[in-house]
Amino acid sequence: MWRFLIFLVVVGLVAMGLVFADYQDTIKQPLNFTNEQRAFTIEKGWSAKRVAAELEKNGVIDKPNWFYLYARISKKGTGIKSGEFNISGSPTMPELIDIFVKGQTVQYSANIIEGSTFKQLRVRLGGNPHLEQTIAAMSDDEIMAALDLAGQHPEGLFFSDTYQFPKQTSDLDFLKRANEMLQKVLTEEWENRQPDLPLASAYEALVLASIVEKETAAPEERPLIAGVFMSRLRKKMRLQTDPTVIYGIGDSYDGNIRKKDLTTDTPYNTYTRAGLPPTPISMVGREAIHAVMHPDATKNLFFVSRGDGTHKFSETVEQHNAAVRKYQLKR
Repeated sequence: MWRFLIFLVVVGLVAMGLVFADYQDTIKQPLNFTNEQRAFTIEKGWSAKRVAAELEKNGVIDKPNWFYLYARISKKGTGIKSGEFNISGSPTMPELIDIFVKGQTVQYSANIIEGSTFKQLRVRLGGNPHLEQTIAAMSDDEIMAALDLAGQHPEGLFFSDTYQFPKQTSDLDFLKRANEMLQKVLTEEWENRQPDLPLASAYEALVLASIVEKETAAPEERPLIAGVFMSRLRKKMRLQTDPTVIYGIGDSYDGNIRKKDLTTDTPYNTYTRAGLPPTPISMVGREAIHAVMHPDATKNLFFVSRGDGTHKFSETVEQHNAAVRKYQLKR
C-alpha cells in the first residue's frame, strides 16, 4: 500500500513537472503571426479569458489556458486595454499581454478646423468611420449636458487641433477631450496676457479670438486685427465685423451680405450692437487666442479685404473709404 501511494505521488509530481515545463515552454515560445492575424481587436469589457479564447479562435495561440494563467499569475489580466492592435514581430505570450496592457493600439485622427462652427463640427465627426457615433440624435443642449457643460453655448468651446485616438473612441469622448484642451490653452494664455486689455474675462477673449479667426487666414495679420478691435473697444466704437453678422443670419445666409443684413438687429450684429457678441462664432486655435492676448499696439481703426487674403488697414474713416473704393468697388 505504501509503495502504491509513493508511486502515485511520484507520478503526480512527474505529471506536475511536465505540465509546468509545458507552461514554461509555451509562454517563452515566440508567437508566429500571419499578416491577417496581426490586426487584433479587443472589445470593451473583454476579460483576459475572453481575450485568450479569441486569440485561439484566430489561430494565434493553441493553449489559451496558459495565456490566461500567466495573465492571472502576473496580475496583468485586469489591465488589458480595449482597442485595435497591430501586432509586429514575434512576441511571446507575456510580451503580447504587455502590448495589450500598455494599450499600444492603432491610432486614428480627426481634426477640428479653425473657423468652423459647432454645426460643421458635428457633421465632420458624424462622417468619421473610426469614431463611435453616439450624438447624432442628440440636441446641442443634450450634448453639452452629457459633457457636464449644461447651459453653455457649444460654439467655440472645442479647441481647433488634430487629435489622435484609438478605435471605439466615442464622438462624445472626442468632444470632451477637445473641450479640456480648449480650457487648458485658454487658461494658460489668459494668465500670461498683456495688461490692461479691454476684456473682462477669458471667455470674452475667446469670443474675440473667434472673430479674429474668421476675419483672416493670414497668420501674420492676427495680432494687428486683434489690435484694431482692441482700439475700437477702448473707444466704445462698434466692432462692425461681417463674420458676426453672418453668424447671426444663420442658415438663411446665402453667401452675400446685403444692406438690410447690416441693419437687421440680432444678438450677433456688431453693426447694430456695441461690444462683443454673446458667444464665440467659431472654433479657434492657439494662434488666434494668443493674438488676442498679445495684440499689436496700433492706431488703425479700420481694415478692408484686398481680395487676396490680406487686408488694408487705415487710421481714419477717410482712408478706409478710399481703401473700400479701391479694393471693394474697384474704382
